[in-house]
Amino acid sequence: MQPYQCTTVIRERGINHNTPCKDTNTFILANEGKVKAICNGQGRYDQTNGTTKSVAKFRIVRCDLKNNGARKPKCQYKGTLLTNRIVVVKCEGKLPVHYYGDEMTFESNNALLFFNLCTCAVCAPQQ
Repeated sequence: MQPYQCTTVIRERGINHNTPCKDTNTFILANEGKVKAICNGQGRYDQTNGTTKSVAKFRIVRCDLKNNGARKPKCQYKGTLLTNRIVVVKCEGKLPVHYYGDEMTFESNNALLFFNLCTCAVCAPQQ
């Protein structure tokens, strides 16, 4: 998926079916196995909020609603490609069921710094 495909992919997958246009939809650009691995030993569980952070870094496309307050079928999205992201998900039954956010990593002086850039969007793995 490319950032310019946000509106088409969201429509084709029925993400806004019977709901108002969502402000943000996020797509992880990886195969299903790599995304599922976050909940199967390739993630770090956070007891404070029950989420799991990926060990692997991902590319994601964040799709933001262009026309605020729009109602279906006029949902139009602008996509942004984000790279080098730690993905934060909610796992149930060893499956990622909710995209909680992402963090960009910077390596500086052998230290890893995290910045939370996006929260509370729906995850839909790239296939």
